[in-house]
Amino acid sequence: MGRHWRRFLSVSIGLALATSIGASAEAAWEPTKPIEFVVPAGTGGGADQMARLIAGIAEESKLSPRPIIVVNKSGGAGAEGFLHVKGKKGDAHTIIITLSNLFTTPLAQQVPFNWKDLSPVTRMALDEFILWVNAETPYKTAKEYIAAVKERSAGDNRMKMGGTGSKQEDQIITIQLEQALGLKFTYVPFKGGGEVCVNLVGKHVDSTVNNPIECASHWKANRVRPLAVFDAARIPDADWKDIPTVKEALGTDIQYLMLRGIFGPPDMPKDALEWYQKFLKQVYESPKFKKYLSDGALRPAWLTGPEYVKWLEGAEQLHKELMTKGGLLQQ
Repeated sequence: MGRHWRRFLSVSIGLALATSIGASAEAAWEPTKPIEFVVPAGTGGGADQMARLIAGIAEESKLSPRPIIVVNKSGGAGAEGFLHVKGKKGDAHTIIITLSNLFTTPLAQQVPFNWKDLSPVTRMALDEFILWVNAETPYKTAKEYIAAVKERSAGDNRMKMGGTGSKQEDQIITIQLEQALGLKFTYVPFKGGGEVCVNLVGKHVDSTVNNPIECASHWKANRVRPLAVFDAARIPDADWKDIPTVKEALGTDIQYLMLRGIFGPPDMPKDALEWYQKFLKQVYESPKFKKYLSDGALRPAWLTGPEYVKWLEGAEQLHKELMTKGGLLQQ
């Protein structure tokens, strides 16, 4: 009887464990309806391109059981998108890709939003900025262009610098150039980086500080010319390595890198957040995404958890300092 009893217990425990494991596997969260992927910027820009690439990779590689729907909400320098996601507390089927307007928009516009309202998922990359001119202009170097800008700084016919939004990254960089080199631009804001570069091609502005990916296709078609990169070192990727840094080109060290990060709504369920981290890691490690980073000169920069939060805290403080120095914050 003892042997039979032990065998009964063994079988019963085994069945219980199997049932428990099965129930746990069944309980693992995954999307049950389409995922809304918010872009707080216009179409064609760097954030929009990355969001649509992620959605495409997810579909091609069957990484998500439900489709990812990209939605642009660019109003109010991205405030429309941020407030939309902030209002979806606890929602597991909404994510947002962020630029550094994650910091600049609340600081400049005083909208009722802060990045801490959202659930940080991951940092995917850091994006470069390049000083661009139209390829038909005579300016072959940054020094030649800046000399022309200085000549026209005093009058009403200033050179026009195109950028995404007002009081955002592009205008911060423009003001840094003005303050460091003693010159003046007329800053012209557009809804997104794609639109900015199109206006440079159309000669509606004299220069831009677009992200590389936003002007890459026009550069390859010989429509625009890169003059300098706003970073401590040259971009290492083969297509971009010959572009000098601003310090090399102008003798003034101006650096700026932009966030490409993913967030969820406030109080996103932990199991959903973990699913998105796993999903996005698969995207990040895919050959197609790696090629995208290289072709677009984005710096790979995967980061999650407490380290990501610490980085966000530092980036917020940096933007506050830059915007205060640039006179972009209300007193």
